[in-house]
Amino acid sequence: MESTPANELLHEFSEEMRELLNANTVEDAKLVQKGLMLYRQGMVQQLHIGDKTVTAVVQDVTPVKVELDLDFMALSECSCPTEGLCRHQVAVFFSAYSKVGSVSDWVTEWREPIREQKAVAGWGMQTAKDLIKANGVLKPDYSRWVHSFEVSFDTLLASKKYTSPYVIPELFGIYERRIHASAPVEQEWRLLYELVGIVVSFRKLAALSERLGHDEDTVKRAYLHLFHNMMDDAEDLAVKIGVQSLPFAFDEFIEKLKTDALELLTCASRLEYERIYLYRLLWVHFFKKKPWREDELLKIQAGLKGLQDWENPLPLMVAGVHVNLLVADDEKALKLIGQFGAAEIAPYMVYWIDYLSGLKAWRRVGPVIELFLQKVKAYLEVLGGYHSCAAFARNALRAVAPYCAEDDRLDLYERALLSMLPYSFGEYEYLLFERGQYDRWGELQAFVGLDFYDLPKDRLKIIEKERPEVLLAMLHQTAQREIDHKNRASYRLAVRHLKKLRTLYKKLKRVDDWQYFLDTLMERTKRLRAFHEECRRSKLIEG
Repeated sequence: MESTPANELLHEFSEEMRELLNANTVEDAKLVQKGLMLYRQGMVQQLHIGDKTVTAVVQDVTPVKVELDLDFMALSECSCPTEGLCRHQVAVFFSAYSKVGSVSDWVTEWREPIREQKAVAGWGMQTAKDLIKANGVLKPDYSRWVHSFEVSFDTLLASKKYTSPYVIPELFGIYERRIHASAPVEQEWRLLYELVGIVVSFRKLAALSERLGHDEDTVKRAYLHLFHNMMDDAEDLAVKIGVQSLPFAFDEFIEKLKTDALELLTCASRLEYERIYLYRLLWVHFFKKKPWREDELLKIQAGLKGLQDWENPLPLMVAGVHVNLLVADDEKALKLIGQFGAAEIAPYMVYWIDYLSGLKAWRRVGPVIELFLQKVKAYLEVLGGYHSCAAFARNALRAVAPYCAEDDRLDLYERALLSMLPYSFGEYEYLLFERGQYDRWGELQAFVGLDFYDLPKDRLKIIEKERPEVLLAMLHQTAQREIDHKNRASYRLAVRHLKKLRTLYKKLKRVDDWQYFLDTLMERTKRLRAFHEECRRSKLIEG
């Protein structure tokens, strides 16, 4: 069919409909079914497809007029009383879409997630004859474990050309049940088997996500929790195994697991933070021997040299910093950190500050904090989103606090608070108030633009008693802001603030200053008759 602007818009409109309607929701499924029935029964009449709109009459119980806006779906209308998308609009969509494509194919593709979920529910009951099921009775073998994980994963999750992102959690759950069912009986081997399973599964799922072209938002909505669950489980397992004395029989397994762990850093280009997180915790809790860590540094260097131009070196570079800190080569670690931009390295530095503080390695943690404070402001600017920035600032302040307390470095903590404003406002406000630094407390309130009457009343009472002059600037600012709004309600609020100002000036025995300010204000606002009326009415000025 010839491609026209209207045809292209119809195809785009069909994709919007597919996104808007969820095949797993009963209401949406009924809506599509009713619209499809009206269309198939020939109830859509007087169909007209324009450049940007589709109009029609639908002969339902009573005839209704429908207009679809192909540019902005939300502006589509129907004369029936239903709010939002209704069965008549769906029927008209199908009637129009039939001119450019197959309605049956559209409905089939739209229902794909349901069909897949029903299908996979059955797969979980099947026995996998092609998989190695004897892990529980045969002698442990690393290669056989990995082969069984990979074959099972590929059979369940990677055998289709296209897999809906919303089906992946169900498929992955079946896959996990399968590998748990084949775990060795002995406790020590079972724990190691599960840890190896997580590393392989994590790598396979990250690579599959990339192959399917799922972007960051899709992964976050559909199955990011699977990666986070694996990270939590891996930490528990690594800690449990790490506190035991490892049998010699583990040596061969550990060598191979270290290789697989290193592959986490290069197996995909997305899910960077999660891949680094899993790698990092394995080397903290499980791979503890110094020779292992020194050997890993050589492998990281070799990996960096072997990267293609288009490959992202960041995960391997972060791993280099991490392992250097583990072997206490802080000079090399700090030098590597200095090579990163703020946006790249700052989120990982909080972990290292926490790690070194946990070791009570106070001499070592100070330089890391200093370097972090040089980068954090630029990182917050890149991070964007108030809640994300505030959460990061809270975590960062919690991380630097133990060192500042231990070394009596309140100056460093204050620098941290300053570098993370306005997201550190709550913590900084509390610090200044508790230290009785009321002047700086007032400056901070003005910096973030808080009005006088937004401030906690208990704080105001204390400051009004101890340092009333701190409140003058804030009241001036608040009153002027209300005057600038230029409406009667704002003028009333402004007068309220000015009367409070007058009280404070009298308390400070600065009546002349008050009078000079008021005269100047009245002269400057002489055109604002309503404001002057409010001033007279409240007896701020003489009638």
